[in-house]
Amino acid sequence: MATPAVGAACLLLARAAGAPGPRRGGGGGDQARPRRQQRAVRRRCVAELSREGPAPRPMPQLAPPLVPGFLAPPREPAPEREPASTPPPVPDDGLGDLDLGLELEQIAENSINNTVVVASEQDSKIMVGKEQESEIMVGKEQARAKVTHSIVFVTGEASPYAKSGGLGDVCGSLPVALAARGHRVMVVMPRYLNGTSDKNYANAFYTEKHIRVPCFGGDHEVTFFHEYRDSVDWVFVDHPSYHRPGNLYGDKFGAYGDNQFRYTLLCYAACEAPLVLELGGYIYGQNCMFVVNDWHASLVPVLLAAKYRPFGVYKDSRSILVIHNLAHQGVEPASTYPDLGLPPEWYGALEWVFPEWARRHALDKGEAVNFLKGAVVTADRIVTVSKGYSWEVTTAEGGQGLDELLSSRKSVLNGIVNGIDINDWNPATDEHIPCHYSADDLSGKAKCKAALQKELGLPIRPDVPLIGFIGRLDYQKGIDLIKLIMPTLMREDIQFVMLGSGDPELEDWMRSTESNFRDKFRGWVGFSVPVSHRITAGCDILLMPSRFEPCGLNQLYAMQYGTVPVVHATGGLRDTVENFNPFGDNGEQGTGWAFAPLTTENMLWTLRTAISTYKEHKSSWEGLMKRGMSKDFTWDHAAEQYEQIFQWAFIDQPYVR
Repeated sequence: MATPAVGAACLLLARAAGAPGPRRGGGGGDQARPRRQQRAVRRRCVAELSREGPAPRPMPQLAPPLVPGFLAPPREPAPEREPASTPPPVPDDGLGDLDLGLELEQIAENSINNTVVVASEQDSKIMVGKEQESEIMVGKEQARAKVTHSIVFVTGEASPYAKSGGLGDVCGSLPVALAARGHRVMVVMPRYLNGTSDKNYANAFYTEKHIRVPCFGGDHEVTFFHEYRDSVDWVFVDHPSYHRPGNLYGDKFGAYGDNQFRYTLLCYAACEAPLVLELGGYIYGQNCMFVVNDWHASLVPVLLAAKYRPFGVYKDSRSILVIHNLAHQGVEPASTYPDLGLPPEWYGALEWVFPEWARRHALDKGEAVNFLKGAVVTADRIVTVSKGYSWEVTTAEGGQGLDELLSSRKSVLNGIVNGIDINDWNPATDEHIPCHYSADDLSGKAKCKAALQKELGLPIRPDVPLIGFIGRLDYQKGIDLIKLIMPTLMREDIQFVMLGSGDPELEDWMRSTESNFRDKFRGWVGFSVPVSHRITAGCDILLMPSRFEPCGLNQLYAMQYGTVPVVHATGGLRDTVENFNPFGDNGEQGTGWAFAPLTTENMLWTLRTAISTYKEHKSSWEGLMKRGMSKDFTWDHAAEQYEQIFQWAFIDQPYVR
């Protein structure tokens, strides 16, 4: 989508070009000049509005990078062209005192022709008549950032290309929200090919760029693919280690044994991409904001500090570590450190020693390297995915062994609650649910519930609360506690549905519980996006008894759909779910129930309170639904908070040893 500021400036340029300009000569030259201006302005405006047409095609090779990549093969310099790292400035608020006649004559026809690409229909609609001025129809105005940056997201997954959980949702939505606010955004992730979901990369084309990464005892060649979508440059790092059956990080036998190698390649490639890839005719250059997500990308800040800044490269860049789940840190034996290609003196940044109780045998020294720890040490700022989690990671209970280190960096540690993509999660437009509804008209909610009961083979009873659970079947999500309370809960007049996969024993428990309570319980082993939408829309209550939850998205989806959450008050769950209070200062308040501590007694008592409220206080229940649906959990709100973190990061000097 074209940015409103650029579009407005182009519109003014186009209109002004059609008006008579100051005469500099006589005869036929004066009559032909407005048409030349119109053609020049049209090409310039279209180039600014869109850098890529709807079909994949090779990108133009304009100029060598401002600073050649450390790992890229050398290129012959172009003697007659100036190196460019950023697009030429475009006026944001009109033309002021700009001399249009002089300005347009200074636009070289050849340079415009080399940079122009075709704008898509959704970006602009250009109408050119025989002697009409060019007009560009600009889309709806959006909120703009006061200061824009070149942002490089580095992640192990991003929706819709590859996703295993909330990390994929965040890295698929936040970059789009930041791009809509005027930033130039690149996302760098692996190009996973497993033979079944390869169509996700169908619109990504080969950039003809390749680098050699010196690590793990040799030089490993990786290549880049690129797709421009939703105003974001999606860059895919290609290497044979990303081409295998199974999921992103492992298969039925467990995590892949070469994951450290796979994500070392990703981090090196992400550091080189802004220097060597000409996307839309311009490289991103050195003045970048790297946003690295979880341990898969955590080597990036270490590489910037150890292998780039000592040579004057990326000296003006900054890096932000976003911790989505501290439980996964990328820990490998200390003997693997030489494989990473880092200088020996940087071992201390990644050094990790397990406590004695966690060692395998008496001779085990517990020495290891920890990718996430390296990023905690070297990143300029640290962000967790909720305010509550930013405090929990500094405690012994929630710090997963990094609590002391994170406490020492508390001055640069912040929490920002994730947003949700309302294009995918909106009960008024959701294509996966049978009936649409909104806070102003809740009638479709009851129809969705009846349709879900029918689909699951449960009795269609609008008077019975339908409780749902969606998530992984593992210890973190508190499934063992649900298992303990289920026999007691089944004595209540309720219905319960679970969707998820994970621990085989818990999967078998779901199947056996369904066979024992055919009229009350359904267990769907596996995961299905359409089914998760229908459960979210059809249930009355969503249960989330997670032991820890950095942010959580399901409770946000539930509130958006008028489904009342009952959650353990931890991390992002405590931040986003407001306890129901029927006697608030301004009447009833709250969007659900958050209980603590996490015990079976507390969970049962809270569920029974929610059940009785549903059955006996219909008006209060409707108020809970509407207050949840009115909450602003959009990504635009979160993106604005990330912009503040970017500003703080650039105030301080970057990390140097």
